[in-house]
Amino acid sequence: MGILSWILMGLIVGVLAKFLMPGKDPGGIIVTILLGVAGAFVGGFIGSSLGLGAVTGFNLGSFLLATGGAVLLLVLYRFIKK
Repeated sequence: MGILSWILMGLIVGVLAKFLMPGKDPGGIIVTILLGVAGAFVGGFIGSSLGLGAVTGFNLGSFLLATGGAVLLLVLYRFIKK
């Protein structure tokens, strides 16, 4: 995937993660994109480590792994912030 694909997927995944875990979080659209991109990396790493697959492109499995990684990062962020 190219850099623009990662940014687009990061935006979509970041919005999904914020939708699944609503609440007050600092940051706007840039933080949401960064959360999504980082979540894709984390989800892909965890998924490949567990044998579930990897984030390879725009498909359902990649979106699920990336969203799971983004939600995990959001939970960790909120835990550290408190």
